[in-house]
Amino acid sequence: MNKSELSAEIAERTELTKAKAAEALDAFIDIVSEAMSSGDEVRIVGFGTFAVVQRKATEGRNPRTGAVIKIAASKQPKFRPGKALKDQVNKAKKKKAA
Repeated sequence: MNKSELSAEIAERTELTKAKAAEALDAFIDIVSEAMSSGDEVRIVGFGTFAVVQRKATEGRNPRTGAVIKIAASKQPKFRPGKALKDQVNKAKKKKAA
């Protein structure tokens, strides 16, 4: 499912227009992005947590030449699913297997 399909599904389930649903989805993405940029976590109970983790500087190798390169430290976005989401996904897998 891509972003336009997701906004269309939101519109259908909430009786919003597709334009309003797209605005709501864009607002959600902006709010989560801004919160994570400032170092905050966004927790949605039953769904999961959007957080930022710090990665240490490391050394890597160029696969073509074998030369050692330095990989700078960076911040990475991370999503940790909540229990309800994990259960929903696993329930869907069990139905398909049966």
